[in-house]
Amino acid sequence: MREQGFQTVGFEDSVWSRPGGGRYGSRITVSAHIDDLLIACADKDALELFKRDLCKRFDCTDEGEVSQYLWCEVIFDRKRGKVTLRQKVYAELVLRAYGMWGCVPVKTPLEPGTRLSKADSPKQIDPALQRRYRGMVGHISFLVSCTLPDLAFAYAELSKFVAYPEVKHMRAAEHVLQYIMGTYDKGLTYRRLDERCRNRLEGW
Repeated sequence: MREQGFQTVGFEDSVWSRPGGGRYGSRITVSAHIDDLLIACADKDALELFKRDLCKRFDCTDEGEVSQYLWCEVIFDRKRGKVTLRQKVYAELVLRAYGMWGCVPVKTPLEPGTRLSKADSPKQIDPALQRRYRGMVGHISFLVSCTLPDLAFAYAELSKFVAYPEVKHMRAAEHVLQYIMGTYDKGLTYRRLDERCRNRLEGW
């Protein structure tokens, strides 16, 4: 990648970017995960040329426009100039795995006034409860990092107790899943920048 003028982006070793100019003309950004690549470029001709060069050097397959990547759906709406990332399928699988699919949704990730502490932790760990709790928190972490940042505070609280969870902690984790039940089809939408959306923040 460096031979082609690419540099890693910040501290993220799996994301590479090449400035415009030279053989390809336009900026190209590549995100790598094991043997899968996402390639972004504003110039379609430059993108196709780069992909051809890549396939000449390596044994690879061009899968075309991305629609799903690492359990994240990518939905394009070019007429409106926006792209949406969501994890609807993954969230449903998580809810089903823990028997929470179809549960009654709640409006907040944590019950208002929830306070979790080490004082609630047991002296003796229940291995089955701990495995279930750690699994839930791990799945919530993945949703937070990709498409549901509204779970970030709840995740930060729950993650403190993965080593010694108690029933109270489990109930809080299940409450988060109830919230996900009501928002599992939500995601992040990025719009083409114009004056109407400049400095504007929307949430749910």
